[in-house]
Amino acid sequence: MRSILTLISFILLFSSASSYALTGNNSLGFGKSLFTDSEFLPVDEAFRFNSSIENGKLVLFWDIEDDYYLYKERLRFEIDETKGQLGKPVYSQSGDLKDDPNFGQVTVFHNQLTIDLPVTINTDTGNELPLKISYQGCAEAGLCYPPQTKEILFIQSAYVQTDKGDNAQNQDLESANGIFSFIQTSSLPAIIGIFFLLGIGLTFTPCVFPMVPIISSIIAGQKNPSTLKSFSLSFSYVLGMSITYASAGVITGLLGASANIQAYLQAPAVLITFSIVFVLLALSMFGFYELQLPAGIRNKLNDTSQNIKGGKSVGVFLIGALSALIVSPCVSAPLAGALLYISATADATLGGLSLFAMGLGMGVPLIAVGVGGGKLLPKAGLWMDIVKAGFGVMLIGVAIWLLERLLPSSVTLILWSLLIGLTAAQMGAFEPARYGWERLWKGIGLFLIAYAVTLFIGAMTGADDPLNPLEHFTGNNFTDKNQSSSQSNIHESTVFNTIYSIDEFDAVVSSSSSSLKPVLLDFYADWCISCKVMEREVFSQAEAAQLMSEFTLVQADVTDNDIKNQQLLEKFNLFGPPSILFFDTEGNELKQFRVMGEMNEEQFIEQLKTVLASL
Repeated sequence: MRSILTLISFILLFSSASSYALTGNNSLGFGKSLFTDSEFLPVDEAFRFNSSIENGKLVLFWDIEDDYYLYKERLRFEIDETKGQLGKPVYSQSGDLKDDPNFGQVTVFHNQLTIDLPVTINTDTGNELPLKISYQGCAEAGLCYPPQTKEILFIQSAYVQTDKGDNAQNQDLESANGIFSFIQTSSLPAIIGIFFLLGIGLTFTPCVFPMVPIISSIIAGQKNPSTLKSFSLSFSYVLGMSITYASAGVITGLLGASANIQAYLQAPAVLITFSIVFVLLALSMFGFYELQLPAGIRNKLNDTSQNIKGGKSVGVFLIGALSALIVSPCVSAPLAGALLYISATADATLGGLSLFAMGLGMGVPLIAVGVGGGKLLPKAGLWMDIVKAGFGVMLIGVAIWLLERLLPSSVTLILWSLLIGLTAAQMGAFEPARYGWERLWKGIGLFLIAYAVTLFIGAMTGADDPLNPLEHFTGNNFTDKNQSSSQSNIHESTVFNTIYSIDEFDAVVSSSSSSLKPVLLDFYADWCISCKVMEREVFSQAEAAQLMSEFTLVQADVTDNDIKNQQLLEKFNLFGPPSILFFDTEGNELKQFRVMGEMNEEQFIEQLKTVLASL
């Protein structure tokens, strides 16, 4: 083995010396090249490249190691000239003249180089422009590196200068493109801090809020949970969730929309399995049984676990990791912005760190719930069973919430009606009550019974909204004819043409072009709760529906995440729903108006008005 290693070392040294001779570098001499102790740095360490956007200009930066240099003549900036133009680059230094053995007298740059490159994007091609940056450098010791090419994405509309006219910028942190640009131009601590804060805000969105009863139930299932134990379990859950977000984000960003792990985990078999698990956990909290392995296996595991610290924390960690993918599969603006950055720059490390910080931010309220629940839970007695039963009801609610993605809306309403009715019965709705707390619980129980009956009636009449189960009655009997007609028109104006593939989309756009109407393309999936929230609370509203009637409405259903769905997502460089794209009357996308993540009614109406005004 030692002889083989010696032979390989000799071959490498001989090849290095030969390369110097072939490139004309005779000043070093063969012997000096062969026996030098110096080691050449990898090209990305010798010339550390970075880019940012400042005041509408692209700023390119190289941090050049000592005894290395870049050639001015080998710097190249390439774009698709049909989409934009480049201005004259402005260099931070004039450079040094050098008699180079390879290229003769040339201008080279040492230490640090910054280039301000004006970029103009054609208005009819959107607000994004890919660029290729090429450069080449050498080491003073004689090694010349091959030319390097970096691909970056310039986004024009994400930065606007403040009214004060200084260099400060107003960051748009509500859209994916704005967050993308924020990552491009900010330091690592700033990125981590902002994503941490964005994560805290995301905790209270429809896709994440169902995690609260899960972590509460974990704490409630412990015997005499102390503050430290509650914190340990809560943090384990959040850590698993955060690592999953970071890992899934990096994988999806690097491999594209085809690696949509969350969509794969929305398969019926997975959702049904998790729903059964949550129901079994709930029944255990109701006191029907204790979930445990057979005695022989349990004793062996208990003996083994005595030597493993934090055994339960590992299990909770895994629950958190899976919950992040199954319970909260929707794409938010922070997640989409980070994925855009990863896919454009291949900076998986920064993307992963930002998503990890976002996961930790989402976990702060969850940890507060877990620790607070652990401190507030009664230590013994009847109240302990009541609280555990309450968390059991929440777990069944999460199970129904997961099954909503698979079952017809009428069946879902019946399940909610059954859960609420049984809960009311357990609260004593049909039992005689004395004064005090018993009457209070009975009153609440009777109210829940009324709501359960209403849900059942709504299911029988074809309603699909648990918050408005009597929608068919209120639409026909309790409003005047004009209002009913208006609601009917609104319903008709928000009917989407459903597509599943690129060919179907092209056909719809071609038909829309002949009618001279712009196109609104909504990406939807049955497992995307935010999509359903927007349909129920945004698209159906009168003003939004009226503005949407100005568009040809198209809905891309990517529930199955099959090859056709993936191709459709990849065509528009999307990572999942909810996402909304706009196209002009000629079928060209208006990229500057893209929406990624959930929007409320006011934001969506403002977006529609802005798009229509630009046409």
